[in-house]
Amino acid sequence: MSNPKLKDDLHDHLMEAILALQTVEEGYQFFEDLCTISELKALAQRFEVARMLNAGHTYEDIVARTGASTATVSRVKRCLHYGADGYKIVLDRMGAEQNTRR
Repeated sequence: MSNPKLKDDLHDHLMEAILALQTVEEGYQFFEDLCTISELKALAQRFEVARMLNAGHTYEDIVARTGASTATVSRVKRCLHYGADGYKIVLDRMGAEQNTRR
């Protein structure tokens, strides 16, 4: 379940905008306008850390391959285990899509 402190019209509109994107290219365009390059790189890095943790990689491997700090890896791991299950939803769906394409 998502954090009720985040639920308001502004956040709803943002989530609806993200869900309106239809292609990877549209995602690039939207997020390039919405975020700084540093913010976008940080989001991508965190998601890759989540993917690697979910796949069973070690902290050392994740730090070496992503450049993320151990603090970032630890925070993402905490979210994977005790968070709102957002990473889990997306990783499960992406895994199912990849299995369907094979």
